[in-house]
Amino acid sequence: MLSVAVVLGVVAAVVWSGPSGEVVRLRALLRAADAPKQWSWARPAKVVQWSDRGRRAAAWRRASIELCQGLVAELSTGRTPGEALARAVSYLDPPDPGVLRPVVAIARDGGDVAAALDRAVPDHGGEGLLRLAACWRVSLTVGGGLAALIDRLGASLREAEGHRSEVAAQLAGPRSTARLLAGLPALGLLLAAGLGLHPLSFLFGGPAGFACLVAGVALDVTGLWWTTWLAARAQQTAV
Repeated sequence: MLSVAVVLGVVAAVVWSGPSGEVVRLRALLRAADAPKQWSWARPAKVVQWSDRGRRAAAWRRASIELCQGLVAELSTGRTPGEALARAVSYLDPPDPGVLRPVVAIARDGGDVAAALDRAVPDHGGEGLLRLAACWRVSLTVGGGLAALIDRLGASLREAEGHRSEVAAQLAGPRSTARLLAGLPALGLLLAAGLGLHPLSFLFGGPAGFACLVAGVALDVTGLWWTTWLAARAQQTAV
């Protein structure tokens, strides 16, 4: 208890006396690390691209599930498949509403809805639309009940989305651990300063200390990036 009190007292004295030149430079480095626009390597373009791609894919998957639910509800009221599709699409809020407009136009004109759905499938997250087109094609070819097929498709899509959510929940732990480990060096600096070891003077006082600082920051950022990349890849490849 006495040692802890001494450490806290020293830290309080350092904070009360005002920041030194080394502390000011360290704070500038930390502010720069918190600004990804200034350090482009802190979050590589591929990670940003995968993140945006994942959000759009998730939005399209949710829209596909809602579309299946809306189609089943409209078909159960006795509407024709074309009318049911048009009304179900009107209730949706997809990432790009213009993608499904040609499908609605073809459905109202009595055209090939399955081919229109195949053409409207987005690059990412369009698995549900592909399967919906297959259901539509099977219903027209074999004469099976379209509502039953779409109902089974919606259940399958909901199950797959639940699996993705479970994978994302399991990856939350490693991501949090990586962020915690990335912040431990800063805590080590505070503890060393509280013990009177003057770590900032060593890090900024000569070439050897500055080399250690650069190497430590590089390894810290690389480890955080690597964990984020692995988690993004695992979530991207989840079925």
